[in-house]
Amino acid sequence: MAGKDHIYLDYNATALIRPEVIELMADVMREGGNPSSVHAYGRNAKARLEGARAAIVEAINCRPQMVIFTSGGTEANNMAVFSCNRNRLITTNAEHDSLRASSERFDGKVDIVAVDNNGLVDFKALEELLKDDGENTIISILYANNETGVLQDIETISNMTREAGALLHIDAIQAFGKVPLNFMEMNVDMMSISSHKIGGPQGVGALIAREKLPVKSFIVGGGQEHGRRGGTENIAGIAGFGLAASMVPESLEKMKTLRVWRNEIEQELKNHAPDVMFLGQGAERLPNVSNIYMPDVMSETQVMNFDLDGICISAGSACSSGKVKTSHVGLAMLGDEKIASCTIRMSLGWASEHSDVEAFLEAWKKLYDKKHA
Repeated sequence: MAGKDHIYLDYNATALIRPEVIELMADVMREGGNPSSVHAYGRNAKARLEGARAAIVEAINCRPQMVIFTSGGTEANNMAVFSCNRNRLITTNAEHDSLRASSERFDGKVDIVAVDNNGLVDFKALEELLKDDGENTIISILYANNETGVLQDIETISNMTREAGALLHIDAIQAFGKVPLNFMEMNVDMMSISSHKIGGPQGVGALIAREKLPVKSFIVGGGQEHGRRGGTENIAGIAGFGLAASMVPESLEKMKTLRVWRNEIEQELKNHAPDVMFLGQGAERLPNVSNIYMPDVMSETQVMNFDLDGICISAGSACSSGKVKTSHVGLAMLGDEKIASCTIRMSLGWASEHSDVEAFLEAWKKLYDKKHA
């Protein structure tokens, strides 16, 4: 529950912040201190910073010097693409808006790989692109799609990347806290993660980058983050991020229940409306999310009706200035604007209860029956 009058089912946009995180951040803000100062206040702030770094290292299995704190996932994605010292970018047509915008500003060649109707990368097309100029190429790809939850086969993509001599960056922002992540075993070069998707505060994230990479700070000032990102660190936010990261095992355990509830929702809706569709259902997905097509009912209409029923859901990405527009992910997968413009995203999280599932089912069926009477 999001509050007394609203049910929150939009965790893929932002998770509700955990109460423990709020309490810790308040304490850290009261403490004060700049981690670059050598006096007692500075040393305490530095300890908070490195404690959070250690929690992230533990959560995803990397080395401390690989963790570069940023202002969020968008900055981490931008940093990976713009500071990689490569002049060719390969990505897909179903990426998050932060990567789509980065590709438009990339100073070099950009190649777009299509996804199939399940949202999965076309490996043959990727293999063909990697035959040329691999050593000058970076591949940037969503591990878990923010709209559908579809999980890419990173092992196969990594093997292809290594063989071609290219770099591989994965946007694991939606995956973090929902499926296990192991940076070292995934054999990638860079990984983006974000605090507010796991119950931490907004405005803080991290790029995980191998030490050998020439990652250059495009925010210059001091020598913070091993010289890879200038500016005084957001200690309260980073401390909250660290605490949320330490709670990832608890989140992963909750995902087992959320998978059952998500599957229950899809089965109930299919029984009620045989013409309903769930985008990406044929692929492995995150356990907490369902992207649902309600025939002939525009996404905006659905979002407003759910809101009137006290239920918070979304259509497409939440990084579009509050606009409800046709999902580019749905278009990439199905090539059908009619379907893509009639989908909504329901995503569960750490504070979800089964009563939320029941309320969602009731509201969805009511709207469907009203529009298809």
